[in-house]
Amino acid sequence: MTRPDARTLALAAAFLLAIAAAFGPTTRAERPVYDLVAIVDITMSMNARDYVRDGRPQSRLDAVKERLVAAAARLPCGTRMGLGVFTERRSFMLLAPLDVCANFTAFTGAVSSITWRMAWEGDSRVSSGLFEAVQLARESHADLVFLTDGQEAPPLRADQPLTYDGKRGDVRGLLVGVGGDQLTPIPKYDDFGRETGFLSMTDVPQESRLGPPPADAESRPGYNPRNAPFGEMPGGEEHLTSVREPHLRELGGMTGLGYTRLGAPEALAEAIEANAVARRVPVRIDLSPIPAAAALLALSLVYGAPFAAGIRRRMRPHAT
Repeated sequence: MTRPDARTLALAAAFLLAIAAAFGPTTRAERPVYDLVAIVDITMSMNARDYVRDGRPQSRLDAVKERLVAAAARLPCGTRMGLGVFTERRSFMLLAPLDVCANFTAFTGAVSSITWRMAWEGDSRVSSGLFEAVQLARESHADLVFLTDGQEAPPLRADQPLTYDGKRGDVRGLLVGVGGDQLTPIPKYDDFGRETGFLSMTDVPQESRLGPPPADAESRPGYNPRNAPFGEMPGGEEHLTSVREPHLRELGGMTGLGYTRLGAPEALAEAIEANAVARRVPVRIDLSPIPAAAALLALSLVYGAPFAAGIRRRMRPHAT
């Protein structure tokens, strides 16, 4: 009886492997997935352009939107992410948590639609917005991703310590610091949304005038106990902006949230996974690529080896 040659065996193996791949073999395993709520700061300072894309300045808000979508695409399928915005002292949900893989187009569209024009007030009380965002995440049974430059407007008063009434660590998640370390001007817009320059010192409160006047108010220029109990507005740099990293780290310590700077999408995805609580779910893993790849390899050996041998013969120098 004639034994089959190697070519016949390889073709038979490729045929059997292709049949195995066609049946779609699977196995089951557990995969970590996450439940998240992402809240994006849309206050005026987020329009500052201290990021670069394709050699051109990019605003903080555009950088956040781009990296948030790219990071969501890197999270494991089955992860659910909700979306909201922060301005004034409120955080507001736009989109309930949904599976980012099954609804990636809808999620991407929601993120791309976020704009500073959605803001309903000009103030930026980041601490209050964060505390409310923690509550929103708790109600959604999700972890929090809060993306902000951390600039409070008006600035917090040093004589009124910040307090947090919630339970530290009750909600897990991540504070993402947005912006550069150097002070950057903030674009100014008219009522029609047209950029008209940059905010000046007189456009932005340089100190908070909430609550009673400070102890040194009487010694300030322009003080009047009835008409100007705080005195004249002092000068400052609140019309310029940079990431307020010490403040964000303080807020993270108070709430139990982690902290990272906004970087590459893969770094943001890794930071989210490191600070969120994984929920392990059973998934079906498709094994058909394995026999399909093996069948392709067998066919490559059958047809590729003679082809390569022919090329070598043609390249071999002929005797003269």
